[in-house]
Amino acid sequence: MDISNLKIAVVGAGYGGAAAAKGLSLHGADVTVYEQATEIHEVGAGIGLRPSTMALFRRWGVFDAIAEVSSPSDYFEILTATGDPIAKDSWPGMDDYELKTHTHLIHRGDFIDALTGVLPEGMIRLGHKLESLEDRGATTALRFANGETVEADLVIGADGIKSTVRQQLFGDHEPVFAGEHAYRVVIPTDACHGMVVDDNLRMYIGRGTKVYLLPLRHRDGLSFDVTALDADGTWAPQVTKEDLLAKVEGFDERIVAIARDLDLSTVNVRAVYDIDPVATWHTGSVTLLGDSAHAMLHHQGQGANSAIMDAGALVDALLAADSVPAALAAFQAERKPVTDELQAISRHGWTDDELDDVFPGQKPAAQAAR
Repeated sequence: MDISNLKIAVVGAGYGGAAAAKGLSLHGADVTVYEQATEIHEVGAGIGLRPSTMALFRRWGVFDAIAEVSSPSDYFEILTATGDPIAKDSWPGMDDYELKTHTHLIHRGDFIDALTGVLPEGMIRLGHKLESLEDRGATTALRFANGETVEADLVIGADGIKSTVRQQLFGDHEPVFAGEHAYRVVIPTDACHGMVVDDNLRMYIGRGTKVYLLPLRHRDGLSFDVTALDADGTWAPQVTKEDLLAKVEGFDERIVAIARDLDLSTVNVRAVYDIDPVATWHTGSVTLLGDSAHAMLHHQGQGANSAIMDAGALVDALLAADSVPAALAAFQAERKPVTDELQAISRHGWTDDELDDVFPGQKPAAQAAR
C-alpha cells in the first residue's frame, strides 16, 4: 500500500495526534489535524519521555527539537514521606544499546510546542470540534461544529479521554474516577527549598499521598505534583490551601514548605480519571490512538509515552500492510496487549487499608479490578 495516496484526518492535536501526523507526513501522506481548541496550550506539569520514545523521535528526525527543551535523566528514586530510600533505579530502556539515549524530562507545554512546531505549515486546523462521523466502510465522513465536512480514507481518533470518536463508533466508555486528586504546578528553582539537585525524578510516598518532584533544570524549574486520595469526583474540584497542606502533612519539611508557599491560583487541580480497556479500537477506516483508546492513570508515567509509541506503531503498520483495514488490525494486535497491561498496573496505586480510609467499605471503580 502506498500511503502517499491516502487522505488522513487526525482528530486531536495532542501528543499522539501530532506524533502520528509527523510520522505519516514523512512518508508523503495527505494529513490534516483537526483540533477543537482555538489555540494549542498544555498546562500542569512535567513528564518523562522514555528512551524508546526518544529513539522514535530520532528515527523521525525530531530528536534535537525535543532535546533542546528537555533534560536527560539517569534514574528515578522512590522514598518515604520523610525521605528514607525505598528504591532507586535507572530508567527502563537506558541500558538498551540500540536506543542509545536517556529519559528526557520536559514540561508538557514545551513538549507540545516542539512537537507541533515540526509539523508542516497549515497541517493543524484549529477551531474544529468534531460533532459527528459516519463510517462508510472504505472511507469515513466527519462533520464539525463549525459546519465543515470532510471525508477521509483513514480517521485517527486522538481526541483524548472524552473522545467523541470512541463514543460514537466504539461504545460508551465513560471516564472512571480513580478516587484521587492531582495538584500540579511548575515553580522556579529558587522556590524549591533546595529540592532540585540534579535531573532525576523523586517520588515521596506517604499514607494516601504521593509527591512527585520532577526537575526541569533546562528552564530553571521544578514540576511539583501531589496526588492524594480523595472521594470528591468533581472534574475540577474546588480546594483550599488547607486541603493541600493536609495532603502533605508529615512529609519532608521542605515539601511542606513548597506547598505552603504556593499561590493556589497557579495550581492545576483535577480529579484523576482513566477508562476501562476498550475491546476494539478500529473499524475499516477509523482507529483510536492514545488516551482515546487507553487513557491510564499517571502512576507509571506512561500516558504520553504510550500515545507516542502508538503513533510509531500505526505508521509502521500502514507502511507494511497491503490495505488500511489490515494495517489497523495489525496496529491493535501490537499495541493493545501492551496498553492493557499498563492500564492495569497504573490502577494499582494504593493498599486496601488506604482506600478504606477514603471509601469506607468500598472501592472507587478504578480500583475495583485489582
